[in-house]
Amino acid sequence: MTGIEIGIIAVVAMLILIYIGMHISIALMLVSFVAIAELRNAGLATRMVSAAANDSLSSYLYGVVPLFVLMGLLVVVSGVGRDTFDVFQRLLRKIKGGLGIATVGANGVFASITGVSVASAAVFTKVAVPEMRRHGYTPKFAVGVVAGSSVLGMLIPPSLLMIVYGVLAEQSVGRMFIAGIIPGILLALSFSVAILFIAKFMPRFMTLENAPDFASFDAGVPERKRDLLVKLIPILVLMTLVLGGLYSGFFTPTEAGGVGAFGALVLALVKRRLSWRSFYQVLGETGHVAVSILFLILAASLYSRMLALTGLPMNIAEWVTSMDLSLYQFLFIYLVVIILMGCIIDSVSIMLIVLPIVLPIAQFFGMDLIWFGVLTVVAVEIGLVTPPFGISVYTVKASLNDKSVPVGEIFKGVMPFFFTMLVVLVILAAFPALSTYLAHRY
Repeated sequence: MTGIEIGIIAVVAMLILIYIGMHISIALMLVSFVAIAELRNAGLATRMVSAAANDSLSSYLYGVVPLFVLMGLLVVVSGVGRDTFDVFQRLLRKIKGGLGIATVGANGVFASITGVSVASAAVFTKVAVPEMRRHGYTPKFAVGVVAGSSVLGMLIPPSLLMIVYGVLAEQSVGRMFIAGIIPGILLALSFSVAILFIAKFMPRFMTLENAPDFASFDAGVPERKRDLLVKLIPILVLMTLVLGGLYSGFFTPTEAGGVGAFGALVLALVKRRLSWRSFYQVLGETGHVAVSILFLILAASLYSRMLALTGLPMNIAEWVTSMDLSLYQFLFIYLVVIILMGCIIDSVSIMLIVLPIVLPIAQFFGMDLIWFGVLTVVAVEIGLVTPPFGISVYTVKASLNDKSVPVGEIFKGVMPFFFTMLVVLVILAAFPALSTYLAHRY
C-alpha cells in the first residue's frame, strides 16, 4: 500500500476506535504505531514513540497545564464562583432577565481564572440554577444559561483549549491567551443581548406564569455595599495578579500559572475553605486531569509524525488547492466539519485529530494562525452544547441531579446560546482583527 492509503486507513480506523469507546489518546498512539510500522518497520515505530514522548513534553512550557488546572480547582474550592454570582446578582437584580445575565457575567469572570468549561458548568449549576428557579425562571432557561455560558471557559484566557492549539500549531500560548480577550468579551456580551431579547420577545421561554416581579431580586442577596466589596476584592486581586502579569509581559504563561495557583491557595486558606482532606483531593484531581491532557499531547505528537510520513496532509492540501476554493469557502467547510464533529467527539479530540491535517492548508491560504486558532476554539466550543454529545449539557445534568429536568430539556434551553455562538463565529470570521489586534500588538 502507498503512504496515502495507509494514512487514510489510519484516520478511519482511529475514528472507528474512538466511536466504539476507546480512549482518544490510546486510539491515536495505537493507530499511529501500527501505521508507522507498516510504512517503515516496528523498530522505527518504537523509536518514534520514544522521540515523541521526549520532544513533545520536555519543554517547561507544559508546566502551564497542571498549574492552571490546580489554580482552577482551588478557585472552585474557595467558593469564588458563588461570590462572583452574588455580586452580579445584586448589581443586575432589577433587570428583566438579570439573573441570566448575572450567570453569564459570573461565568465570564470565573472563566478568566479557571479556563475549564466543565468546572464552570458544575459550579454554576449548583449556584445559579436554584436561584433562577426560585425567582420564577423556567427550568430549561435556567439550565440553558449555565450550559451555554460555561463555554466561555474555553475562550476567555487562560484556556486549556488555547494551550492545546498553541502546542499543535506551534504558536505562542501567551499570544493565544491575549487573542481570546476580545472574542471572549464579545461572546459574553452577545449572550447577554440574547437574554434581553428572550425576555422581551419570548417571555414564556424564560419565566413561569406565576413568576415574581423582576424588581424584587433582593432576597438572599447581600444588602450592604461593604459585603459586595468583600466578595469582589479577592476575585479582582487574583484576576489582576494572573492576567495583569501575563498581558504586561511580567510573567510567562507558566509563571502566571504558578503565581495564580499560589494566589488561589492563599485565597482558599484565608476563606477557610481548604482542609487537608480537600487539599489532597485537589492535588489528586490536578494530577489526573494534567496527566490526561499531557498524554493526549504526546499521542497527538506521534499522530502528527505518522501523518507527515504518509504525506496525507500535503496531499489533502494539494487536493483542496486544486479545487480553486477561496479562503472563505475553505473556512466555511472546515468550520462546518468541526461543528458536526462536536456532535459525537469531545473538544480536545477534535483538535488533535483535525489540526495536523488542516494546518498546512491554512498556511497555504496565508491565514493568520492566531485568527485561525480563535475560530477553531469557538467552533469546537459549539460542540460542547450540541446533541448528542454536548459535554457541558451532560455536566449540568449530572451536577443538577434532578429527574424533573431531562437532558432533552437542557438541550432546548441551550439552543438560543447555540445560535448566538454561530452569529459570533460569523462575526469573528468576517473581522479577523477582533482576534489578532491585541495578540500582535503586545
